[in-house]
Amino acid sequence: MTRTIIESKTRTTIIGFDQPFCVIGERINPTGRKILNEELERGDFSRVQADAIAQVEAGATVLDVNSGAVFSNKMGEDPRYADNNFVEPMLMPELIRVVQEVTDCPICIDSSVPGALEAGLAAAHGRPLVNSVTGEEERLEMVLPLIKKYNVAVVAISNDDTGISEDPEVRFAVAKKIVERAADYGIPAHDIVVDPLVMPIGAMGTAGQQVFTLVRRLREELGVNTTCGASNISFGLPNRHGINNAFLPMAYGAGMTSAIMNPVALPVGPKAIAAKKAEVEAAGIFLPPDMDDETFVKLFGMGSTKPRPGKEMEAIRAANFLMNQDNGGGAWIRFNQDPDAALRGGRAGGRRRREA
Repeated sequence: MTRTIIESKTRTTIIGFDQPFCVIGERINPTGRKILNEELERGDFSRVQADAIAQVEAGATVLDVNSGAVFSNKMGEDPRYADNNFVEPMLMPELIRVVQEVTDCPICIDSSVPGALEAGLAAAHGRPLVNSVTGEEERLEMVLPLIKKYNVAVVAISNDDTGISEDPEVRFAVAKKIVERAADYGIPAHDIVVDPLVMPIGAMGTAGQQVFTLVRRLREELGVNTTCGASNISFGLPNRHGINNAFLPMAYGAGMTSAIMNPVALPVGPKAIAAKKAEVEAAGIFLPPDMDDETFVKLFGMGSTKPRPGKEMEAIRAANFLMNQDNGGGAWIRFNQDPDAALRGGRAGGRRRREA
């Protein structure tokens, strides 16, 4: 059975055919997050640490750390800040350092800049996952030697110099090429986690079927573990959680072993609470004057004022049970009896290693 070993200093996560589904938390990523990007430019890493803690508590067993920030305010001081090849090798080790201060969850080092990957590999404890290599010749020649040098695992994305193909046969061929080229460097197939690329179902009606077929082939013919950017399937559609909740267990059933995703349901903010209270008062409903906001939002089905596991995590936990990767359903039962306790216990694909 193929097993990909990802480690921190004290914890091991196994991605494998005979393991619970591996959740790779995606929140530590400044792309599209203006506030986080601005904080990183000021050297404020408090949100990064809060996101790391929240994702692990929600069930992530690997944390993706992406250094793709744009420091626009510093470009006037030094034009090199306009270049990711300058920014990311400095930022990545700092991100990894602050994440490792608050959690021992294994790391996935995520960057398109080889210098940032190497800086991250030097800073990370244990045996991280690298995200990513593609089938592009330049990328293969830059990234695979790093993977061999540091003896780590790598995400292989199924696109090459021709771009991203809509033809699943082409994407399979690219994945096979990467696995074969990795073997030339002495990198075994069990250290390759293939991302077959999930297309939006709203733009391509066969996107789901393509992924399920590709995952089966990758597992049966190449013997590799697989991952994906889970939310891509629902891009541009209403009720994205509903689509994601169906897609993830189906992909798992087809053989997918991990996904890069957000495990956290974001907390309900003060504006939403105030608006709902106004609506309640307008309806003539009287509430106890000492009712706190957490009780209020739960009473009206709004979620929570605290970060909580998202609906996708509920689907994954149920799928683990159905796939016989939750011994006796203990984790599922604990999760539904006391979600907070369940987050910190149960079988979730990670385990402590004894210190040497």
